[in-house]
Amino acid sequence: MNALAATNRNFKLASRLLGLDSKLEKSLLIPFREIKVECTIPKDDGTLASFVGFRVQHDNARGPMKGGIRYHPEVDPDEVNALAQLMTWKTAVAKIPYGGAKGGIGCDPSKLSISELERLTRVFTQKIHDLIGIQTDVPAPDMGTGPQTMAWILDEYSKFHGYSPAVVTGKPIDLGGSLGRDAATGRGVMFGTEALLNEHGKTISGQRFVIQGFGNVGSWAAKLISEKGGKIVAVSDITGAIKNKDGIDIPALLKHTKENRGVKGFDGAHPIDPNSILVEDCDILVPAALGGVINRENANEIKAKFIIEAANHPTDPDADEILSKKGVVILPDIYANSGGVTVSYFEWVQNIQGFMWEEEKVNNELKTYMTNSFKDLKAMCKTHSCDLRMGAFTLGVNRVAQATVLRGWGA
Repeated sequence: MNALAATNRNFKLASRLLGLDSKLEKSLLIPFREIKVECTIPKDDGTLASFVGFRVQHDNARGPMKGGIRYHPEVDPDEVNALAQLMTWKTAVAKIPYGGAKGGIGCDPSKLSISELERLTRVFTQKIHDLIGIQTDVPAPDMGTGPQTMAWILDEYSKFHGYSPAVVTGKPIDLGGSLGRDAATGRGVMFGTEALLNEHGKTISGQRFVIQGFGNVGSWAAKLISEKGGKIVAVSDITGAIKNKDGIDIPALLKHTKENRGVKGFDGAHPIDPNSILVEDCDILVPAALGGVINRENANEIKAKFIIEAANHPTDPDADEILSKKGVVILPDIYANSGGVTVSYFEWVQNIQGFMWEEEKVNNELKTYMTNSFKDLKAMCKTHSCDLRMGAFTLGVNRVAQATVLRGWGA
């Protein structure tokens, strides 16, 4: 089942639990707007190249739409639709005043020079500048993009609308980016894990963790979890996988990955088959890479008692069923990885106020939001006698449905 089918299925199950009528259900599912534009740029060698840029704006009942812009050669419209919809529910679960969006450009950023990427970003912004905005749709970085991409969008957008730092988040600090944004998703994963373990009378200290994916989210989660006394026994990334049953020295691994661009060759652990990472013996599994990695083929082999979904859609519905029968507790992606969008919201707020916060304030506010969201999520689980995934979906869908009806859009 692809990401869109799985998201739609979860939405429909939540809608049934909430007793939404079919008209409202249909209006919540249909995207507000889908944008597709041609972006033609001169390449460094003087030839012209054309790329397709797009933006799916899913829902704006609760506020401006929010979501990443990715640069990737295979941009799947279904996946983008699913991710835009997920952002609608995720922002509602986090109780921040946004709806969902997603977009990007079908290109391979590794095959374009910096100046070509800049030209492409500026042309894309020229095509969509009147469809995004501080109170309309606020993009952010995603796969293949980063703070520099956001800086180009901000500059190009400002040519049309005046200096507008709040039009994008995930910016460089010098252009109004927020302190603490870099670590936000990983820190949110840690706060979510704490809240879940607390519910089960446990703490992070002494638990054995396996982290699949050691990019921004996985590496920050590993660092913060190990600082809390958690033992990271195995880690993988695109270069390979490593294991040390006594716990990997995370500061040393971070230094190694910075110097060698990956975990491969780290001498404080032994190499293992990357395909076995998800089924390694541990208490808590953190998939922090791609979607669909936990499926019916490997779900029975998973030994973890808890799964923290730091990636988007890492567990497919078949695996969900198998794991739930085994008694594995899954902390769903729309709550577990919402730290990033929550701190993006703080960045937007700081830009609108023209007043920047200290990093300590950002981190404390994030903890408050993550803790409160978990309480709300658990209350929905109790009301509807459901698991955490359905608790999160009913919470998100219910908040969006209520806003839709209150605004008179429910008919």
